[in-house]
Amino acid sequence: MDKVKRCAWANQSDIYKKYHDEEWGKPTHDDKKHFEMLVLESAQAGLSWITVLKKREAYRKAFKNYNVEKVAKMSNEELEEQLQNPGIIRNRLKVFATRNNAIVFLQIQKEFGSFDKYVWQFVGGKPIDSKRKSTDNALTSTPESDSLSKDLKKRGMSFVGTTIIYAHMQATGLVNDHYMYCWRYNSNIDK
Repeated sequence: MDKVKRCAWANQSDIYKKYHDEEWGKPTHDDKKHFEMLVLESAQAGLSWITVLKKREAYRKAFKNYNVEKVAKMSNEELEEQLQNPGIIRNRLKVFATRNNAIVFLQIQKEFGSFDKYVWQFVGGKPIDSKRKSTDNALTSTPESDSLSKDLKKRGMSFVGTTIIYAHMQATGLVNDHYMYCWRYNSNIDK
């Protein structure tokens, strides 16, 4: 039996355990990873995260292994084809937003040198430690996610509301939201 102390949500399934143990909350400075998580978090809007994780490999194939330059150049026909792909969430607005968001992502890279440099400025270059002790102090947004969301929208991105952006910040380690009892909590301090 698995006796590892994890954030409570991660014990719901093996998919969650793997995601939690290997990825969630690990500070990333890789633009490709940031783009992947933006695509997946945007697709998740209104759905459960497990639904998206189960479709992750199909998303990888559908969106050119998260090559942002290739996604930005996807034709309307290619996007229409993806609306027939049962492996992804076939929401027209979300599918077409993926290309649009890729275009904006490239503009941000050009302006700041990398998306990573841009996004980390919203947390002062260091993960915010939420010091979560229980689900009582779980957050779905913060002033930082509000600010980042507002700026991304101003630049033209879609499906980047503050809750989605907070989830992105959690996933990519801009925020350390591991519970303090979790084995991953201390591994994300001072990164």
